[in-house]
This record gives sequence, structure tokens and C-alpha cells, in this order.
Amino acid sequence: MTPVIFTTVGLPQAKQLDAWRGWFDAVFDVEVDDPQAGFSATSETWNFGGFGLSRVRAPKLRAFRTADLVRRNPIDHWNITIGHARTLGEAGRLRSIDVPADTPFVASLGRELVSFREADDRLQLYLPRDTFPEVTAVLEGVEGRPISDAMGKLLAEFITLLARNVSSFSDADLPALQTTVRGMLLACIAPSSDHSFLGAVPVAVARKEIVRRIVDLNLHCSTLGPDLLCREAGMSRSQLYRLLESEGGVRNYIQRRRLKQCYAELSSGTNFRSIAAIAEGLGFPDPSSFSRSFKKEFGLTPKDVMCATLSGIPASAVHGGRSEAELNLRDLLAQIARG
Repeated sequence: MTPVIFTTVGLPQAKQLDAWRGWFDAVFDVEVDDPQAGFSATSETWNFGGFGLSRVRAPKLRAFRTADLVRRNPIDHWNITIGHARTLGEAGRLRSIDVPADTPFVASLGRELVSFREADDRLQLYLPRDTFPEVTAVLEGVEGRPISDAMGKLLAEFITLLARNVSSFSDADLPALQTTVRGMLLACIAPSSDHSFLGAVPVAVARKEIVRRIVDLNLHCSTLGPDLLCREAGMSRSQLYRLLESEGGVRNYIQRRRLKQCYAELSSGTNFRSIAAIAEGLGFPDPSSFSRSFKKEFGLTPKDVMCATLSGIPASAVHGGRSEAELNLRDLLAQIARG
């Protein structure tokens, strides 16, 4: 897994804080005691196709997700954070938070959030509600509260272990990894005999995974559509439409999977076909329309990705500020939600 990296290291001190705010644009606003003193910070974010993991190293700060930001960027991911410094603030319906170091706590990005802390290196899990619907009630119950018991410590160890081994995971591991994260959350936050069995997968999640696999196996097939999916997955059209309603419908879901495959082929370094040939092979015969759809999805043009690959620089790496063609955290969280 390759992270998206953003860093202010190397920028002039007077510009570091503004660059950091640009990375968190429409997700969080940040305040510090002295903006001119410099703000040397780095963020690494991994997209696990349905959930995300972030490591943030930053100086002392105050972070805010205001009502205005919630309206401007209505993501409602769950956020589970572990820091090495004490965290103070408010989370979820103005509930005061006071979280000791090395203790996980839960917040919702769908509500206002205030967080104060000293310089820290912290891990954050981003969990889209649509991907983890069965843990919503569990996370609602502990929002803003430190999970400080033995099971909380186990959850912290699990997230730390996940971060330590992130480079060893491949795309083939992601479905099982998502199931494991879901099970660990249930087992650690709301332990019961039922939640202890990590292999239990809700029917809707299992069906969606079946559909995803069928789509990915047929991305180059011109007949990929509702008829093929219903036939191969053994479900009716109404079941399929309901299943993919949160994805924007069947057509949008297939297009996003095809665009993701285009990105993979353009950035592989071993595919020497032209952009037009790759696009046409994946169902995009019109180059202009393909380029617009690709940039809307990834914030980069196909040419940007191919040129970055040829130069040996990962197209997903973002250093020292954000240009119009680069991703920020808001874009990444949207991609994580789409899986």
C-alpha cells in the first residue's frame, strides 16, 4: 500500500500553517499560538478501499470542525484516534472530551468537533458510515469518551499493529482486512459472545463484495451492466439497485471501478499502452469525456498520472502545498467512502 503524503517540511516558516490548512480544507480548521513561528508537520494517509488510516505528526494545535464545515463538506465518517498526548475539547452534541495519552477515542465528522492537544504523533482510522453500518450504534454510544479499559488498550494495539504492517498489505487483502476491523471494533467497544466471532459478515456487505468482484472481473467487457450483474450474482434488478443505491447507482459504481482500474494501469510502470488505448479498453471511447471523468474522480488528469509514473514519482504523493491537480484530505475521504 502506498500512502498519500503531505508535508510542510521545507516550506518557508511563514507559509507552513496556510499549507497545512489547505491540506485539511473543508474538513478541519487549525489554529496555533504563533502562526509565524512555523508549522513543520507531515500527514500520511492510506486508502484501504472502504476505510482509511492516517498518521499525523504535527506541533501543538487546536483543530475545529465547525457547523459551517459540516455543511460545506457533509462527510460523516467515524474517526477513531490514538495520540501520545492528552486531548481536550468537545465532540458530538457539545460533549466535553478529556482523553489521556495512548487511549483511543471516537468522534463523528458529521457533527461539530473541537480538539486541543500538544505536539503529537497520532493515528486515526476513518470509517465511512455506509461501509460500517453495523457499528454505528456501538460508536454512537462511546462518542467523545476515552476507551480506557483493557479492551480499549487492545483496540489501540490493533490500530498500532495495522499501521506498523501497512506496507505489507495488497489489494487482495482488503476485503478480509475490512471484516477484521469491523469485528475488532465490535469486540473491543461492545464485547459480547456474538461480537467475538470476527468472521460474521452482514448479508448486505457480503452481497456487495460479490458484486464488486464480478464488476472487477468484467471491467473490460462491453456488456458489463445490470443484466450481467444480476445473472452472475443471482439477484433481481431491484435487489441490485438497492444494494448500490448508496454508490450513486449501478452505472456510477461501474464507472468508478473502471476509472480506478485506469489509474492502476496508468501508474503501474509496466503498461506501455497509450492513455487512449487504456481508456478505450475499459469502456471510455471518447478521450475528452474520459479525461474529465478521471480528473473529477482523482483530482489528476490521466496525463499527470502517466508522467509522474514515467518520472518515478508516485502520482499520489503530495509535497509542500496543494496545486489544483493534487488531492487533499477532503478528496481522500471521499475516495475512501467509495471503496
